Amino acid sequence: MRKHHHNLLSLLHKHHSNRRSIQQIHAHLVTTVAITHNPPPITLWTTILRHYSLGNSPEEAFLLYKHHLHPTTLFYGDSFTYAFLIKSCANSQLPMSGAQLHCMTFKFGFESHVYVQTALVNMYVVCGCLHECRKVFDEMPERNLVTWNVLVTGLAKQGEIVLARSFFDAMPMKNVVSWSGMIDGYTRANQSKEALSLFRQMVALSGCIKPTEITILAVCPAIWNLESLELCQSVHAYGEKNGFYATDIRVMNALIDVYSRCGSIANALQVFESIASEKRNLVSWTSMISVFAMHGMAREAVDSFRRMEELGMKPNRITFLSILSACSHGGLVEEGLVFFKKMVDDSRIVPDIKHYGCLVDLLARAGRLEEAEKMALEVPTDMATDILWRTLLGACSYHNNVEMGKRVTSKIFEIERRYSGDYVLLSNIFSGVGDYVDSEKVRRKMDEMDVCKVPGHSSI
Repeated sequence: MRKHHHNLLSLLHKHHSNRRSIQQIHAHLVTTVAITHNPPPITLWTTILRHYSLGNSPEEAFLLYKHHLHPTTLFYGDSFTYAFLIKSCANSQLPMSGAQLHCMTFKFGFESHVYVQTALVNMYVVCGCLHECRKVFDEMPERNLVTWNVLVTGLAKQGEIVLARSFFDAMPMKNVVSWSGMIDGYTRANQSKEALSLFRQMVALSGCIKPTEITILAVCPAIWNLESLELCQSVHAYGEKNGFYATDIRVMNALIDVYSRCGSIANALQVFESIASEKRNLVSWTSMISVFAMHGMAREAVDSFRRMEELGMKPNRITFLSILSACSHGGLVEEGLVFFKKMVDDSRIVPDIKHYGCLVDLLARAGRLEEAEKMALEVPTDMATDILWRTLLGACSYHNNVEMGKRVTSKIFEIERRYSGDYVLLSNIFSGVGDYVDSEKVRRKMDEMDVCKVPGHSSI
């Protein structure tokens, strides 16, 4: 029996990333216990728990505990058992279940184990229970670097930047995870200058701690927000010098996006072309198509899309959104319609409001207002927004289409009645065809509804 258990443990480690295999081993284990009445070692259960807690269905770990490892079955587990269970509660956003497990750790004497307490700190901070998180952390008899990192990165992700920074500064020792987590926190909080300042401090300490690919990924959105080409080139050069780009496609894809935001299509294209063909993934192609779309290079976007398809890559909804946006801004009406049909019929992707919005905008820009209106009417009611109809209203104003303008405005008013721009556009549509009477009526209606124009402002 011991050899059998050893073989099962080997299989678990071999198929650690295959959920179906784990479930089959789990089922076999349950059946064996039922037949032989011989409980397997806790190591087997804990290994299964670990796989469930780190997988796509972490709640299964808690169910396993309730059915097989609950104290009523005399399977108490060990400290690792509870650490993995608490991790599953964090990944499933189940703070109440996590709190119950917290109580169980006291009952069975695991409350002072550093791995269990670190898991509790992580669970409470991930679930937004900051008071409980601080209480566990403050009462820990010992803390390791992982504990500090869990607290700092968790607080940063929760938006508690000031508190996260205070703990970051108080850390007795920091590693690359500490620095990268704090930089990522500043980036998430749109404090881009602080993120870059911390990155510079980290680079200055490169003799002790060197940034990694994860650090570069954390700082890229900060450069994106500042739209600084010089900063982007500096980070690019640093990464190139340290050999990041040869191993991590994510960094290359991020650089394409950042260069695009900074207005340098040439640099974005250079990064894309420097990626070996076999390493380019769907994100790489989608990023490049998006670059062309943002800069009005519709033909180049279409060519890239077709090259991608020739390589056997299947576009996803984001790829289709990028190509539809490119067609819309480039006036490629027929191509846009073909791509939309391909998305629905071939890729079986259900369009969302952004896809519909691109298509309505595409048709409206081309003056094909009837088709645009028909498309807008086909949007499911629960998905339709005032923004979609305002896109069409703007086209009605541009093309002086009074009747459609009235219909579209009625649709907008079913959703939102107090936005001044709608009244102004409809009034302008009437005055554009010389109907000053109806134009004045709309203005008067606007006053009666007490709708005020939002004043413009300047940061200068």
